[in-house]
Amino acid sequence: MTLIKTLSVALLTVVLYSSCSSSGSEKNPKVRTEKDDQADSLLLVYDKKNEDPYVAEFARNLHKKYGFNGNVLVAKKGKIIFQGSFGWANYLMRDSLKIKSEFELASITKTFTGVAIMQLVESGKLSLDDDVKKFYPNFPYDGITVRLLLPHRSGMMNYVYFIDNIWRKEKRDMKKGVTNDEVMNIIAERKPNPYTSPDRTFHYNNSNYMALAAIIEKVTGKSYAEYVMENIFKPAGMKNSHVYSTAVYDKIPVDVVGHDRTWRYSVRQNFLDGPVGDKGIYSTIHDLVLYDHALKNGRLLNQASLDTMYMGRNKPINKYFNYGFGWRLFDGDNGEKVVYHTGWWHGFRNIYVRDLKNDIVVVFLGNLTNGSLLRLDDLYKHLGMPIIRRGAYGPSGTDLD
Repeated sequence: MTLIKTLSVALLTVVLYSSCSSSGSEKNPKVRTEKDDQADSLLLVYDKKNEDPYVAEFARNLHKKYGFNGNVLVAKKGKIIFQGSFGWANYLMRDSLKIKSEFELASITKTFTGVAIMQLVESGKLSLDDDVKKFYPNFPYDGITVRLLLPHRSGMMNYVYFIDNIWRKEKRDMKKGVTNDEVMNIIAERKPNPYTSPDRTFHYNNSNYMALAAIIEKVTGKSYAEYVMENIFKPAGMKNSHVYSTAVYDKIPVDVVGHDRTWRYSVRQNFLDGPVGDKGIYSTIHDLVLYDHALKNGRLLNQASLDTMYMGRNKPINKYFNYGFGWRLFDGDNGEKVVYHTGWWHGFRNIYVRDLKNDIVVVFLGNLTNGSLLRLDDLYKHLGMPIIRRGAYGPSGTDLD
């Protein structure tokens, strides 16, 4: 009897332990399974026979007539209805773009930084009301909190112009990238005048998200690249996304090169490509589909956190346009909810649009900085979604077309 009882207790313990372990895995959406990979792979299936002919012709025309150079993807209701590569990865080498080419996302990176911050808030490691001085006691400005950095209401100056001026005047090394921590220390030492007082107005600039990335590193004890890889890229199944900084790499290890608007020269990375969080993530059109999916299915954040991020924190421009926590927003009269971000940095120009109501994803990743991405109105109309261009609306929100 004793042996039987002992075996029964042991078996019960194993069952309970297995049950708890299984339950724990199910409750932790960051733990990926083979089933997750299989499901995600279906999102990336593209059958050219089923492509939307209008979208295909629109993309080809944007390339031929208006000079768009880059990769394009449009997905609707979880299905890719068009994808394509147009032009050169490196014009000087005449290397053609590939569908899996990695582009510098530029300011689309800010959406990832916002997600990382909200993950730390969810886990109790950070509060939206934490002051920057909590992490950087020598920070020269009072009253700037995480809550003000996220919607660009800190009033800080733009560090890009500030340290660029220092580097040129003092003839510093223009190639070696500086880190976020170094930029924060330079701000503390030089005490540049802020643009305005905290929480006075919306003032979009890279300092907010450079500082947020620095805070992420302080809170986690990991580099921004490590944190994002472990907590966003891997859980979302984004296998072709990386954070690249010239503070770490002498040469950014991607084949796609940014170019000026007339192909006259390629844009070289320099010391300003060192700070990350405001920029610095390289990704693909397919990985951005997986990112959208991971956000929608709760793999990265709970719905309350997403709702917080997608809430406008400033006075709307032309009635519909606003900025939340890391996302630009369009809130329509009929329940339209579009979250998106543009990106423009060192020869790369992009737009990433997520129509939450209609379940549409639009991605244009470009490496030629012309005005081609200002000509997307007809595509939006065809897809049955709002026009994401402020100039298309009057002050009252009236469509000017």
